[in-house]
Amino acid sequence: MNSKTRTALTAGVLAVALGLGATIQASAGTPRSVSGKPSESAQASVHAPAKASTAAPQSVSGTLGQAVTRVADFYGAYIDAKGDYTDPDVTLATALRKHYLTPDFAQRLAAWEKKNGTDGVLHAQNVPAQWTVTDNGTVGHGHEVIVTLTFGSGETTQKTKLFVLVERYNHIIDIDTTSAR
Repeated sequence: MNSKTRTALTAGVLAVALGLGATIQASAGTPRSVSGKPSESAQASVHAPAKASTAAPQSVSGTLGQAVTRVADFYGAYIDAKGDYTDPDVTLATALRKHYLTPDFAQRLAAWEKKNGTDGVLHAQNVPAQWTVTDNGTVGHGHEVIVTLTFGSGETTQKTKLFVLVERYNHIIDIDTTSAR
């Protein structure tokens, strides 16, 4: 897919940001959690023969206005945009930042990235192989969501835990490696 086609799909991606590789596990009284893997285009292009699967189909669900859903939507789409190694979609990644981050935080994040030489949303130079988003509760007038990124595969994995603070109007106002709690 070329960048013009991908840019035309940006609005649709913002509306339906999570792909089929994500799962939400939620029930009354338990923390909500979303996990996923980058889309097929973000993974190595190794074509294996198709085989029948007995695994249950995966589903994605969310709730409008819920912080964990909003953060999961953002990270799912952002990782997909950044994870296409042959043709990462910088335009889409930029549009996602503009849509989900407050202008003030976007400025602070750009300064942090310049100082640290890495992507501030992922706190890494590469794209994770898996990710999980979990509700961490109310903090002041906002809501904290934990994003756990898993880099690598097999026995050589590294996990990074990020604490994403969402304001009451559903925009991300901070991403840090320590909790605001």
